[in-house]
Amino acid sequence: MSEVLSESLSKGSDRGRNQPAAAGIPGASGVRIAGKNRAADGIYRDGAYLSNNPTWHAEDSAWKSRQIENILRKNTIVPRTVAEIGCGAGEILIQLQKAFPDAQYSGYEISPQAFSLCRGRENSGIRFYLKDLSAEQSAHFDILLVVDVFEHVDDYLGFIRSVKEKADFKVFHIPLDLSVQALLRGAPILRRRETVGHLHYFFKETALATLQYCGYEVIDFLYTAAAVDKPDLSFGPKLLKLPRKILFKMNADIAVRVLGGYSLLVLAR
Repeated sequence: MSEVLSESLSKGSDRGRNQPAAAGIPGASGVRIAGKNRAADGIYRDGAYLSNNPTWHAEDSAWKSRQIENILRKNTIVPRTVAEIGCGAGEILIQLQKAFPDAQYSGYEISPQAFSLCRGRENSGIRFYLKDLSAEQSAHFDILLVVDVFEHVDDYLGFIRSVKEKADFKVFHIPLDLSVQALLRGAPILRRRETVGHLHYFFKETALATLQYCGYEVIDFLYTAAAVDKPDLSFGPKLLKLPRKILFKMNADIAVRVLGGYSLLVLAR
């Protein structure tokens, strides 16, 4: 790593520590790069995040696992080894094991509280580690899952580059926070920052361009619709559920760009 990049990462670390911790950052889990703090990870280590999110968002994991299975099967990928960075309670890997039972799974987590949730769920095909995967020099897998992570990371470009060589294929799940209705209202974007700690905001084209800028080849992508598919929607998303479904059938890109409520699942290498 060049001295310039090292200095940049160090400054990014200082900025992260000086910012107030967000109330909840699903999936981010204080990712670091080669020993550098890549997010304000104190809330993951001191129990604050667990206090605010006692399930560590495990209730969303079966839905996310189905999306991951869909894109892998669509591209005829049957993995032998799968890792997840910031695995939380480990539920995504547990659910994915049902789809690909012959694979070996490794979940990496730096939060002791999250690790206490997942470590008791190990079986012959799943192992969990209280480690920073980006600092594991020899680690390599068929698939690396990066699910709702880099939008929380101060130096997100450095983080994306740091995990590129950890697997043959990477699966990214990226919230698409930028939409016409969100920009017109303003409050939804600020709310995402305050409640779930998003530092960076994307629409489809900028999400894909970010991965390509970091040296990735995008193989496939698809929209995921938590604001439509999930049963436990709040009042606002419930009002938009039907318009989103109708417009998405007419023109998916316009529906996502105008009404929002979608994320992007990307298969890359």
